[in-house]
Amino acid sequence: MSKRALLVIDVQMEYFNGALPISWPDGHLNNILRAMDAAHEKGIPVAVIRHHQPDPDSPIFRLNSPQWQLHPEVEKRERTILIEKQFPGSFTGTPLESWLKEHKIDTVVIAGYMTHMCCDTTARQACHLGYKVEFLSDATGTLPVENSAGRATGEELQRSILVAQQMFLSEVLSSADWLQRISKS
Repeated sequence: MSKRALLVIDVQMEYFNGALPISWPDGHLNNILRAMDAAHEKGIPVAVIRHHQPDPDSPIFRLNSPQWQLHPEVEKRERTILIEKQFPGSFTGTPLESWLKEHKIDTVVIAGYMTHMCCDTTARQACHLGYKVEFLSDATGTLPVENSAGRATGEELQRSILVAQQMFLSEVLSSADWLQRISKS
């Protein structure tokens, strides 16, 4: 039987009233909150992960700024640990791996933001470290991106990352399917 931990990645105000408003998929925050509540009820450890930029003058994710704060609904929910990070991967320069080992976790569940950046990177790191990964398709979220490489809608980014994750890295499933799975354990 798997021993899971739910990783709630970067559900911070930057994604709600800051420079990077998450727009896809609909219901992403409610699905994250449902996953957190269910994990708590089932005794699944919850690691809330929060990002800040190393540059104290950064226009985004500036440490102690209003946009750096966790979303109030995440802040008020039960968690086992709060982990601070400065890179897209939640394992890089953090105590996450040692915490997972300490709790004898073999499966990590990915929820949070952004699907194509920190969630994707963390899932890949977890896979490379030997963890089974469950990637919640509707409890992760993204936004449209345009840069010198091109442009993609939030829906395109979400679908592309989920398809790539399902290939060899993660088991991609909806939050409803995940909730049903843990209700049986």
